[in-house]
Amino acid sequence: MLSFMDWSVVALGCALVLVGLGGWWWDRAKVQKGASPDQGRRFFSAWLPLLTGVEMIGAKMPSLLDAPHSVLMIVDALNFALILTVALLALWMFWKRNHHSVG
Repeated sequence: MLSFMDWSVVALGCALVLVGLGGWWWDRAKVQKGASPDQGRRFFSAWLPLLTGVEMIGAKMPSLLDAPHSVLMIVDALNFALILTVALLALWMFWKRNHHSVG
């Protein structure tokens, strides 16, 4: 049962990656039709699901494939850097949105 739950996390990560790529493609198609690009919306519709999906896949996949301990530690360090990057980008986008709406 636990293995099924781990694989379901990987499947959800793959779905998030596909949603992120779909959001990126959708925004790109709208810009080509003449709409102005909205950077804040692009981050939340494309990059956030994409990066979150990559992190979910990276968190479970090495242990499911019985990777060596050194590989697990490297992937965990990269996942931590990815989580920190996504959090900082989200905070920056929220700050930028609130800062521009006040001024």
